[in-house]
Amino acid sequence: MTVIVLVAAPEGLRGHLTRWMVEVSAGIFVGNPSKRIRDRIWTLLANRIGDGQAVLVEPAANEQGWAVRTAGKDRWYPVDFDGLILSARNRR
Repeated sequence: MTVIVLVAAPEGLRGHLTRWMVEVSAGIFVGNPSKRIRDRIWTLLANRIGDGQAVLVEPAANEQGWAVRTAGKDRWYPVDFDGLILSARNRR
């Protein structure tokens, strides 16, 4: 399963995602796209998110069973801490 969360997304981006995923709540999308489609969706999101934020949680062959990607400004970053993925923010 793949989960995408959009915050302050540009107009039309949420509608574009509904082609492959279901919007279960405002800005939260759930689906099971193939890796190829998931990578294409992420490329589109990363290029068009602008001042918003995007988070993608996808299946992965690691201890947690998932991986995360982030894009946008003022966002959290995934950090590998001895095999455990945690989220960190840059200090200002």
